[in-house]
Amino acid sequence: MSTFDSNCNVGASKSSDEDVCDVNDMLQNMSTEYECNDACANCGKEGGNLKACTACKQVKYCNRECQIAHRPMHKKECRKRAAELHDEELFKQPPSEDDCPICFQQLPFLYTGRRYYTCCGKEICGGCVYAPRYDNLGNKVDKEKCPFCRTPNPTSKEAVEWLRKRVEANDILAINNLGNYYRGGLNGYPQAYDKALEYWHKAVELGYSAAYCAIGDAYDDGEGVEVDRKKANHYWELAAMKGHARARYHLGYKELIVGHMNRALKHLIIAVRGGYARSLEVIQRMYKDGYASKEDYTKALQAYQVYLGEIKSAQRDKAVAAHEEYRYY
Repeated sequence: MSTFDSNCNVGASKSSDEDVCDVNDMLQNMSTEYECNDACANCGKEGGNLKACTACKQVKYCNRECQIAHRPMHKKECRKRAAELHDEELFKQPPSEDDCPICFQQLPFLYTGRRYYTCCGKEICGGCVYAPRYDNLGNKVDKEKCPFCRTPNPTSKEAVEWLRKRVEANDILAINNLGNYYRGGLNGYPQAYDKALEYWHKAVELGYSAAYCAIGDAYDDGEGVEVDRKKANHYWELAAMKGHARARYHLGYKELIVGHMNRALKHLIIAVRGGYARSLEVIQRMYKDGYASKEDYTKALQAYQVYLGEIKSAQRDKAVAAHEEYRYY
């Protein structure tokens, strides 16, 4: 089996192009013949309050006793179908990023292309942040104000208080950001991994994809918790299914390292479509080394062009041309 090491170097034998399938067709050959009959799989009793197996959804039982009795016969098929159901969910095209509340264009994935404001709780693209501050010659014409609600930027003391209020209001961006501040010891907060995890878990309860990814990173790196690759993978999967492109990249790269080229490519193409350019670089390397076909690489390039078409604007380009801090792809 071919492998990639941690430096993305290719190992021994190579897979054929047939081993790599189009992410859009990856579920075509999935079995669809499973149905949940209205009879207990163990005793054959029909009707009543039968409950489906929660893992495979394929069979029903009268009660837990029947389920336990049938387990030896059902276990292998159950695991197979449960894995198929999991992959159906895992490899669905995830939702896109939200839109900027000012220009109504999709926010870029790259964090430098967006800004969060605690005054109103809005996340705004770099183009709309830049536009009211500078004239056509790049001269500053406006004081630092929120582009959305026009509130002047807070002092350091006010920033702490505003963030606290946003957290108390269950603002998931504020909660996640506070976790990031504790992880890095930023903005006057001490470095405390336990506090970071506490706030990320709060953001996870509200369904925020970046928080899932941050917890996965913590388990992968051993920050505030014992290193646990299985848990890291679990949280990355949850983040990826909610549309977090970097978490999707992690999943793809882990598959790549162990030689699962098929699954790696599926993840990486979805990550490219979500705006994570590093995934495109890895697919290019796979193509050069014979682990992906020319068609696969072309599809990845096309997916990235579609993404750029959704996020690019003259206003955002103008901001980047003036200040690299607004870079958004």
